[in-house]
Amino acid sequence: MTDTQLTIDETARLREAFARVPFASLLGIRIHSLERGAATMLFDVRPELTRMEGILHGGALASLIDTAAAFAVLSLLAPDEQTVTVDLTFHYLRPVTAGQVAARARVVRAGRRLVNVAVEATDSDHRLVASAMLIYAKSATAIQASNKS
Repeated sequence: MTDTQLTIDETARLREAFARVPFASLLGIRIHSLERGAATMLFDVRPELTRMEGILHGGALASLIDTAAAFAVLSLLAPDEQTVTVDLTFHYLRPVTAGQVAARARVVRAGRRLVNVAVEATDSDHRLVASAMLIYAKSATAIQASNKS
C-alpha cells in the first residue's frame, strides 16, 4: 500500500459518508477515486443543471468542486472529525454545455485547524473549465453544534 492509498475501511467510511450527502445525489455527483489527501468526483451535464442558454450553472460546478475538496480533506481526518468550508476562491475558465465534468481535488497543506485544497475541473475533452482554492476548518464539534440550533 502506498502513502496515498486508503485502507479498505477508510474507503468504506468515506463512501458511507458520501451516501449521507443528499445534495450530491441530487446533482448526480459520483465518486471516481479516493486517495489520502485527494478525491476525484464527477457528474454529467444535464438540462436541470444548466442556465437558460444551455451552459452549466456555476453553482452546480462550484458544488461539484466543493464536494470533491471536502472528501479530500475528510480522507485525512479521524472518523470523529468533521470539516466545514470557510473560504472558496473560484475561477470559471470556459463554459460547459454537455458531457461530463470531473473535479480533481488535492490537499496542498493540512495544518492543525485549517486545510488548504486545490481543485481543477475538466470537461469530457480534458480541457480545464474551472480552478479553485478552498480552505476548510477541522472540527469535531462545529457541525454537531450547528445541527442543534
